[in-house]
Amino acid sequence: MYWELPDGTRAIEITETPAFACSSCGMTYQEEAVIAEIENQLFLVNAKKLPETLTYQELMETERILKRNYFDFS
Repeated sequence: MYWELPDGTRAIEITETPAFACSSCGMTYQEEAVIAEIENQLFLVNAKKLPETLTYQELMETERILKRNYFDFS
């Protein structure tokens, strides 16, 4: 799947993302928790150093430059 970076400069492809397929319509979806993890991680890493394509696991293992997402008020 493709994901726009928080700063809006470009999109990256994230492969091997945990997902499930709807048996009724055949669409593939990510759970809200996975979406939140991706968005949170993209705020915490240096997005300029991310390659055009990486796996979900590689994204989650990318070194963080912030300890937490100060923009998450949930």
